[in-house]
Amino acid sequence: MKRGLVLEGGGMRGMFTAGVMDEMMENNIPFEGVVGVSAGATFGANYKSKQPGRVLRYNVRFKDDPRYMGVRCLLKTGDWVGSEFAYHVLPMELDRVDFDTFKNNPMEFHVVCTDVDTGKAVYHQMSEIDHHEMDWIRASASLPMVSRPVEIDGYRLLDGGMADSIPLEYFQKLGYDRNIVILTQPKGFKKSLQSGMPLCRFLLRKLPKISEALENRHLMYNRELDYIDEQERLGNTLLIYPEDELPIGRIEQDEAKMRHVYQMGRDAAKARMEEIKKFLGC
Repeated sequence: MKRGLVLEGGGMRGMFTAGVMDEMMENNIPFEGVVGVSAGATFGANYKSKQPGRVLRYNVRFKDDPRYMGVRCLLKTGDWVGSEFAYHVLPMELDRVDFDTFKNNPMEFHVVCTDVDTGKAVYHQMSEIDHHEMDWIRASASLPMVSRPVEIDGYRLLDGGMADSIPLEYFQKLGYDRNIVILTQPKGFKKSLQSGMPLCRFLLRKLPKISEALENRHLMYNRELDYIDEQERLGNTLLIYPEDELPIGRIEQDEAKMRHVYQMGRDAAKARMEEIKKFLGC
């Protein structure tokens, strides 16, 4: 049996994911691999480096730092999330990733990005964390219109959620036959066509494949929801999701809300811990 953890994105809704992961880490829940998209990639790396609590800690500590994220950062750098600070200074100096544990942990860690020139998903396995590899995580979480494309290894990349929001099928093709999927939307959620598409088309007129991916994202996302529901019925997938819509916006940095959503994730995992252990054969 090959056990996988699949993490969708959702910006600061990912604090729910962080809470679930921390509860599982503290209960020594094992996986052979993790795949993350956008915030799922940014936060999910901490499972491989075995650092429960880190996601909440650095988001609270730097929430008001203009170098981290926000309008001032966008105007100064062209990115809503400061690329140098958030993906290099913070994880390598201020709240360090445990690089040695990440590298020596045999668990695989994969990230999903979207190719700017094709609109298709690009998958990348990270075996270590350094300046170059952190740019793959940055690319996975770089939202269009508020981020510059990330140029790396011959690609131009942006947020992976536009091409493969919930990469369960990707992991199954790699041989992961027992998967836990953490969602940041409640059961029954369906995505609609993104509002303001005429403006998006105008702003993305130089990136037509990204514009096309955004226009079709709700169709892709809802197909993936149907797929994971089918896999859950077949018994090879366990879904963990919030019971209600999470009370935080994807770019909201209110400390009380972050802590509340994080605790919601912890509570959800705690309530299902015995089910999780039985499902994974722990």
